[in-house]
Amino acid sequence: MSNPQAAPGQSAPRVVVSLATYNEAENVAPLIEAIRDFAPDAAVLVIDDNSPDGTGKIADEVSARLKDVDVIHRSGKLGLGTATLEAISYAIQNNYDYLLNMDADFSHPPRFIPAILAGMKDHDVMIGSRYVPGGGVEGGFNLKRKFMSSGINLYARTFLGLRTRDNSGAFRCYRVSKLAQIDYAKVKSRGYSFQEEILFWCKQVGCRFGETPILFENRRAGISKINSREAVTALWIIFRLGVGRLLGRV
Repeated sequence: MSNPQAAPGQSAPRVVVSLATYNEAENVAPLIEAIRDFAPDAAVLVIDDNSPDGTGKIADEVSARLKDVDVIHRSGKLGLGTATLEAISYAIQNNYDYLLNMDADFSHPPRFIPAILAGMKDHDVMIGSRYVPGGGVEGGFNLKRKFMSSGINLYARTFLGLRTRDNSGAFRCYRVSKLAQIDYAKVKSRGYSFQEEILFWCKQVGCRFGETPILFENRRAGISKINSREAVTALWIIFRLGVGRLLGRV
């Protein structure tokens, strides 16, 4: 499959796909292989937080047999936000054009990667969105999850001035040259609120946003790692950013 972004006579943009892992031993190898089915020329970066189930070792084994698969081993569970920051730093330092991030549990189906990359022709951030026409959630959300998900997205749009519909999902692609303009010393999030906060900072550096529909699927193996404490922290960080925006302090 050729890269849809390459114009005649031009080389295709260099893409790296980042996967933050913690206890994803059953998912990491088949996911990397599936990514290569839909983005054969993309590099893959696994950032493993010292998973007790041996995810990091499995990722190393994949790296040894497949080209352009790199693994960063961290000392412990340091948070999704810091893992994404590691991926951003890696993409900038290695001169990639696009950084495409996705969850490591198959909830973000790799078959949507080509559509996300195609949208980068006219945008600086492309979001794989559950909340635009054609998007959705496998089996639907239960009432609690639907309330939480719709609530956090409305909250982020209100406080951060975002117009995008799906601000909490991690399935998205960034133009690395725009990421390089952000002052990461200002980033407060270390957990799940990073998804909303990085969109805010992308907006501050003039990014053009787009969304393409995806179907969010149930994870194939393992357990979800979201907890209520991180949810409360996310609400507080978004609130502080929003107040700073309204007061002209950011």
